[in-house]
Amino acid sequence: MGFHWAKKYEPQSGLEKWLDERLPIIRLVHDSVGAGYPAPKNLNYWWNFGSLAGLFLVVQIVTGIVLAMHYAANQAVAFDSVERIMRDVNFGWLIRYMHANGASFFFIVVYVHILRGLYYGSYKAPREMLWILGVVIYLLMMATGFMGYVLPWGQMSFWGAQVITGLFSAIPVVGDDIQTLLLGAPFVGNPALNKFFSLHYLLPFVIAGVVILHIWALHIPGSNNPLGIDVKGPADTVPFHPYYTAKDLMGVVAALIVFSIFVFFLPNALGHPDNYIPADPLSTPAHIVPEWYYWPFYAILRAFTYDFLGVPAKLWGVLAMFAAILLLFFLPWLDDSKTRSARFRPVYKQLFWLLVADLALLGYCGAAPAEEPYVRISQFAAAYYFIHFLILVPIVARLETPKPLPKSISEPVLPGAAAQPAE
Repeated sequence: MGFHWAKKYEPQSGLEKWLDERLPIIRLVHDSVGAGYPAPKNLNYWWNFGSLAGLFLVVQIVTGIVLAMHYAANQAVAFDSVERIMRDVNFGWLIRYMHANGASFFFIVVYVHILRGLYYGSYKAPREMLWILGVVIYLLMMATGFMGYVLPWGQMSFWGAQVITGLFSAIPVVGDDIQTLLLGAPFVGNPALNKFFSLHYLLPFVIAGVVILHIWALHIPGSNNPLGIDVKGPADTVPFHPYYTAKDLMGVVAALIVFSIFVFFLPNALGHPDNYIPADPLSTPAHIVPEWYYWPFYAILRAFTYDFLGVPAKLWGVLAMFAAILLLFFLPWLDDSKTRSARFRPVYKQLFWLLVADLALLGYCGAAPAEEPYVRISQFAAAYYFIHFLILVPIVARLETPKPLPKSISEPVLPGAAAQPAE
């Protein structure tokens, strides 16, 4: 049985040849996500979530453009304009529910994508830049999601903006100036709403640009794989199209079925009911929480309740929240184990699942009221989060004895195939 490298692009018609000489966009697509890109033959369904992230980014951009045509970024009418979209615009309810739930699904697939990268060591050399660009995309998503949450101008939108932007006031000397710069005024009002609307509309296109860089950075070293070993030759690869395009299509169909269930039957399950109450600066909600995808970091923020070393607890919380995300940039150097995949790292594998459980616990505490026992639990969970990345991961990387790696990607599936010459 022979194995082949992915096919080289050859223009078939005169028009294709003319276009290829002047703007080789078909060649670019062919070499990037078509038959011209040799992908490891053992990619499992966890690799589908990269393409699903792209799908939901497109959903957010398309539905966001349509919503922007009808939304009014003015605090006097913003809430009513959203209600008008829901009631009077043709299929406005559908577009709005797709956009609201699409944000949650975008974060879900990105979180799975990140966890897959952590498990299979996709952040390790030579893919450090790929990982860094991924973290940049995640930060841009968080900023975009926060600003979008403010736009409906409901109770949770207004008070969420009040709390989150108020965090910057904890920074010594320049904190109040930063908060005023973000809001466009010393308070949450019309200047902030206009600014957030403009940035919320712009940032998805910035994300799309960084995604292109992310894909570019992926194609330089090639895709990682579940074994975490390098491609040894043609026997280890298959053309991306039709093998992985068909596999990704199956994942897209499954994701859209689940997405449709939420859009049509559970449209408000992932939101907060208080956001259907118009914003009222004189009525503080009993329990202010951000969207669910921020809960783990919100729990870390609230875990600091005592002043320490002369630094206020609020500032410690802000620093810890940002540090929890920023330390991901340094993960390729914190974990210097030569073995990528957790399949061959028995100790790291256990630490990975402990981290997943810890993140789930932080999310639970972030959604709960700021009272005991949730504050105490979040303190222990936040401490473990930093201990995992800053202490346990570097120590395990140096002391752990990995299991033996296969000689090639083909060996576990087709013993002896790697030794066969390519035809």
